[in-house]
Amino acid sequence: MGKSILITGGARSGKSQLAETRTLQDGEPAFYIATCRAFDAESEARIAEHKARRGAEWQTLGEPLDIVGALNRTDGQGPRLIDCLTLWLSNLMEDGRDWRAEADALSHCLTQQTSLVTLVTNEVGLGIVPENALARAFRDAQGTLNQTIAQTADEVYLAVAGLPLKVKPNATD
Repeated sequence: MGKSILITGGARSGKSQLAETRTLQDGEPAFYIATCRAFDAESEARIAEHKARRGAEWQTLGEPLDIVGALNRTDGQGPRLIDCLTLWLSNLMEDGRDWRAEADALSHCLTQQTSLVTLVTNEVGLGIVPENALARAFRDAQGTLNQTIAQTADEVYLAVAGLPLKVKPNATD
């Protein structure tokens, strides 16, 4: 069976670059499953920045909702990186989808994969309590999603200032 790695951390903590480096250690070509929707000039610029940083060893798949389907379609073809679960959750909530069922489906899917899956997510619960109900609901949902995937993942890292802190070692460590 394949291995799954979850990398979490705050904004601009170096999560994506750590995940890219780790994913490519497992082989090339690799799939970059991008969950961001380009909805304004800023998001388009961020997407372009991420793409410019990656080289020809990456095949990018834009998949804002069906990451389970993307994983199943690409399994056995090389390592995969999902960036990021936070935007995926936002997309699910915006579309009125059952994010808990989707999280459970992703968790189950990870146990069935034969190729490496690296997942990036944000640790959003370290700051102040949000002022409005929607922001609090999102923060709580993100925490639950992160816990669900962390339980399934073989390894979990916290990115701090571009450095990985291993918080869940694999069984051979």
